[in-house]
Amino acid sequence: MTSATARNDVISSTARRRAIVAGSVGNFIEWYEFGIYGFLATILAAQFFSDGQQTGIESLIATYASFAIAFFFRPVGAALFGRIGDRIGRKPTLILVLVMMSGATALIGILPTYASIGIAAPILLTIVRILQGLSAGGEFGGAVSVMTEFAPAGKRGFYGSWQSFTVALGLLGGAGTVALLASLLSEADLAAWGWRIAFLLAIPLGAVALFLRLKLEETPEFQKVAAADTTTVAEPVVRAGAAETAKAILLGIGRLMGWSAAGYTFLVVMPSYLQSSLNASFQEALISTVLANAGFAATILPAGWLSDKIGRRWVMLTGTGLIVILALPLLNVLQNPDLGVGVHGLAVFVAGAVVGLIAGPGPAMLAEMFPTSVRYTGLGLSYSISNAVFSGSAGLIITSLIASTGNVDVPAYYVMATCLVSAIAIGTLRGNAHRAELRK
Repeated sequence: MTSATARNDVISSTARRRAIVAGSVGNFIEWYEFGIYGFLATILAAQFFSDGQQTGIESLIATYASFAIAFFFRPVGAALFGRIGDRIGRKPTLILVLVMMSGATALIGILPTYASIGIAAPILLTIVRILQGLSAGGEFGGAVSVMTEFAPAGKRGFYGSWQSFTVALGLLGGAGTVALLASLLSEADLAAWGWRIAFLLAIPLGAVALFLRLKLEETPEFQKVAAADTTTVAEPVVRAGAAETAKAILLGIGRLMGWSAAGYTFLVVMPSYLQSSLNASFQEALISTVLANAGFAATILPAGWLSDKIGRRWVMLTGTGLIVILALPLLNVLQNPDLGVGVHGLAVFVAGAVVGLIAGPGPAMLAEMFPTSVRYTGLGLSYSISNAVFSGSAGLIITSLIASTGNVDVPAYYVMATCLVSAIAIGTLRGNAHRAELRK
């Protein structure tokens, strides 16, 4: 091996490591924020959506409505930043969305509450959530594009699974932060001002993430497309038509909807469900959430690695199938007060673990559906629309249905229905799609 070849290999491996790290840090911050918003939902409901006249469930529904609104702005952000990322590059776009996302999260930590400014408080919170939704919509497509476009042959599933893994780390970081604050502060102090600390931590987190993204290189796939647009010597790029891209996005949404619904139901909505429907304490609900996210994290990377060996289809079908079978029994375990804490902990751990089987191969599966010229946009829109409809609305749908029907099994029925549809869509995957090169 010549010194030049060795040097290129070193640069290549360094660029790949940076791709994983720089792509992951934004996902961590995004899901840390969405996590703490979900974990602190009952406190935020009292601080921003209650004038003392509503019931607790009414304020919680209003809080989740604000949560859902942010998700519905994700597709707007995905389309906007996806277009920019497919035109000018992955790196500058990811830097822009990171600054916007971190700043909006920190803003929540300094917003005045309903007691201070009345109806303006929930309006300001919703506006900030919209900014977060826009920026988060531009995060996924760019991060997964970077990870999979830098991935060596036969490792796209593993590289892409780091996106999902840092989702788990972000949610765990959020749960851990809230749990720590709850242990150090009294309930009164946590509700009065302690919750703000969790959001203000976005400032140092964002600074570290920005430093890492500034060191990121542009992806080789994007550079090839850019070169083809500026020279007649390079191999021409075949542009995907609008109809073809739209069809792929719709199929991607179908393949992701079970992951979106089950992920948010089990990993984010569960604390409020345990408190409002099963009378669990705040600490018990947080511990359950930490265990669920630990199970989620435990299976993501192995599932991504396995999908490189046997294909995305079978790993993801296993995950959706297990959720359809196990969702109701696992929920019934949580509803049984006679079962011990250990059994309850195992139930939520397993619930998180089966979601990880879908989330591990999911990013690479999506990346393989779109050519380079529209990959950022296609990835972002598929993921953000799926999350807007099936994740962002999960808390609102579940809480409202439980309030109107009194049926505490609603969360299980919700994830079972969505995963059944996803299994059908995932079944259309070609078995050898994971072995083909990314579309140019």
